[in-house]
Amino acid sequence: MYYQDEFMKKDSGLTLCSGRQTAIGRIGIAESGGVVTNLYFLDKAGDRIAETGCSPLLDEAFRQLDAFLAGRIHAFSLPVATEGTEFSLRVWRALLDIPYGGTASYGDIAVAAGAPGAARAVGSACRRNPLPIIIPCHRVIGGDGRIGGYLGGTEIKRHLLDLERLNDR
Repeated sequence: MYYQDEFMKKDSGLTLCSGRQTAIGRIGIAESGGVVTNLYFLDKAGDRIAETGCSPLLDEAFRQLDAFLAGRIHAFSLPVATEGTEFSLRVWRALLDIPYGGTASYGDIAVAAGAPGAARAVGSACRRNPLPIIIPCHRVIGGDGRIGGYLGGTEIKRHLLDLERLNDR
């Protein structure tokens, strides 16, 4: 995976955005400079993108997303770039260590990000995750086992968690 060890820096080149219907609703994906930069839940009120075109990378991102949502792959193999605070970047890296089909609490991720006691800040970083599903913030749950919030809504979060549990064999 291109982002496993280190997040790439976003290029300021041309940004392309495309939206498509998926098993969980209409999703938008953006790329810039040869890296995937954002994933959007377009069925959510307020999440809109200007569709500026497609590219082989966006086609591949949607192919992998469809395969993930069908349970055929368990991880993405895409070049990605994210921008965020140093803490957010540490949180997003820690999310990549949560195994497919597993979960971790906000507190667990705070510890993994080097900030014990910062569970609420982990929640904020998850809300700012520019690549939900690809960087699996849906695997983060409350310390009491409650599902917690999700960018795409709790129904989609529950669907993703159930999908992973069913296909983690």
